Amino acid sequence: MKRLFAAALVALLACAPGLRAQDFTSRPITMLVVFAPGGATDVLARIVADHMSRTLNQRVMVENVSGAGGTIGGARGAQAVPDGHTLTVGSLGSHSAAPSIYRSIQYDPRELQPIGLIAGTPLFFVVRNGLPVNTMGEFLALVRENPGRVSNGHAGIGSTNHLACALFAHLTGARMNNIPYRGEGPAMNDVVAQQVDSACLLAPAAVPQIQSGTMRGLLTAAAERNPNAPNVPSAREAGVPDYIFQGWNAIFAPRGTPAPVVERLDQALRAALADPTIRRRIEDLGSIPAAPDRQGPEALLQMVRSEVDRWATVVRAAGIEPQ
Repeated sequence: MKRLFAAALVALLACAPGLRAQDFTSRPITMLVVFAPGGATDVLARIVADHMSRTLNQRVMVENVSGAGGTIGGARGAQAVPDGHTLTVGSLGSHSAAPSIYRSIQYDPRELQPIGLIAGTPLFFVVRNGLPVNTMGEFLALVRENPGRVSNGHAGIGSTNHLACALFAHLTGARMNNIPYRGEGPAMNDVVAQQVDSACLLAPAAVPQIQSGTMRGLLTAAAERNPNAPNVPSAREAGVPDYIFQGWNAIFAPRGTPAPVVERLDQALRAALADPTIRRRIEDLGSIPAAPDRQGPEALLQMVRSEVDRWATVVRAAGIEPQ
């Protein structure tokens, strides 16, 4: 009898992934965003979640779980039941640089189940209206005259924005009063409210505000100007030619998610990125939708592995202390 029970238990466990795959989309899907509302990660997640809901014929609900540079939400997503009903939208910071910055991180991005890249996200260095500077040269002069007094906001230690700010300080020698927030959205709001002097913001957060005139862009961290903010100088034009930086956002599932479920999620994301309306919405924010050859789980896995190694080197060179 015991042997029969053991055999039945083994058979049941062996079938479990298949059962989960068959039950997929039997209930709403939760898409965890690892930062507060309003930032690039949140905005891009909501754009694709809406389209994926229609493709999967099931509601995809966005839930913001912020804190610790995105690693609180990242850990929750990694530890979820691997049945496809809990996804995580992460970033360069939370899913590449975090292992080099947080000693007690509870997940390894390289061991998650990748679903796919959403978009590349160009970066802007912005300042509040009322700050008495019009160019990056004038801003750096102000910082030199007031070391440690000019404030600079970012989305939290280890976030993409924090890495961008650290790289900026490393290249320019700027000594600012760095203020970590629980996400890019709150940092952006304080620039608009003129409570913080400057910030490193990704395109989906920065571009609408620059276009509306609620903040000013001093540079885009790219070799060329961004077509959605054509009046903002490139890094070279602003006098910081080596400040080339692009973030990214992607979707992950917990390790062990059944292959048929991964395939359906991959197909749903690909369908979203193939929709001209979705692509236009992403591009209008200044971001770059993932090209077909960069879509899919395998392409994302290779990118994450490379990015983890690359940012370990950058973090050491920039002198960012592990938390």
